[in-house]
Amino acid sequence: MHHQWLLLAACFWVIFMFMVASKFITLTFKDPDVYSAKQEILFLTTMPDVGKLPVEKHFPKELKPTGKELSESRFVQPLVYMERLELIRNVCRDEALKNLSHTAVSKFVLDRIFVCDKHKILFCQTPKVGNTQWKKVLIVLNGAFPSIEEIPENVVHDHEKNGLPRLSSFSDAEIQKRLKTYFKFFIVRDPFERLISAFKDKFVHNPRFEPWYRHEIAPGIIRKYRRNRTETRGIQFEDFVRYLGDPNHRWLDLQFGDHIIHWVTYVELCAPCEIKYSVIGHHETLEDDAPYILKEAGIDHLVSYPTIPPGITVYNKTKVKHYFLGISKRDIRRLYARFEGDFKLFGYPKPDFLLN
Repeated sequence: MHHQWLLLAACFWVIFMFMVASKFITLTFKDPDVYSAKQEILFLTTMPDVGKLPVEKHFPKELKPTGKELSESRFVQPLVYMERLELIRNVCRDEALKNLSHTAVSKFVLDRIFVCDKHKILFCQTPKVGNTQWKKVLIVLNGAFPSIEEIPENVVHDHEKNGLPRLSSFSDAEIQKRLKTYFKFFIVRDPFERLISAFKDKFVHNPRFEPWYRHEIAPGIIRKYRRNRTETRGIQFEDFVRYLGDPNHRWLDLQFGDHIIHWVTYVELCAPCEIKYSVIGHHETLEDDAPYILKEAGIDHLVSYPTIPPGITVYNKTKVKHYFLGISKRDIRRLYARFEGDFKLFGYPKPDFLLN
């Protein structure tokens, strides 16, 4: 009987110790998902020091996020945007490039900058770089339409109906106030690829039916710059390149008026050395840049950038080669000389495959 009591007591002791141990385990490892999530957030949002990129970017097994993994570029995004702004500052200080990087903040520039007072945003328009979509974003933010999908295409570029005020419409004091305090951004793309896009859009396809490009501007360029006077075809890309590369192009620009916004330099459009922009987006990395801009502007919870068709933002070197095929090296070099400031300011490589 004595042994039975001892055995029973031992069983109770084992059960008691097991309960204590279980409680300890529960208290120590309670809600592991919350812990992992907190660690994951800290891991993903920590920015590397400038100049000290992490050598390895592997997730520890226990911290690996569920669902869609972030792309490699997500880790360097903040550094990328800081480097873009630093590059602009350095090029702006380069005296050798001063004539190509600086411009006055004139009415022409202020006309390019659209204002969203409600969310304190300034957007400088750089045509042929997906600007229509950014205009739609601002139109919604300004309250003219409830959603991007509901904006009629013919309204986007109608500045009497789209509810987008230009910075030039404000007093000097109000302009300066907005330039100093608002979030400011614009988008760029490879300068030569942008010129190809402008040529196709205005002189070849002309989807918005703007007949003055073919019937007024094109004949003016052909009369001045076509070498073969017996050639009767419409404007060719070679004519366009010769016009843009001519150091004396401005007399034609004056005749063409504001239509030149589709092919003048980013410097002439947005004055990046005179205006301190918050973010510079690149068309080639728009899938990353668009969400980043919306987040930095504090509007990512209000509106999304329209869906980007796959491959549409990728730089197409083959297309660039095709368009410049047959154009003299002299004319291409003169074109580059005009747009060199854009190449240098925004980190686009010199197109040696066209120049040499």
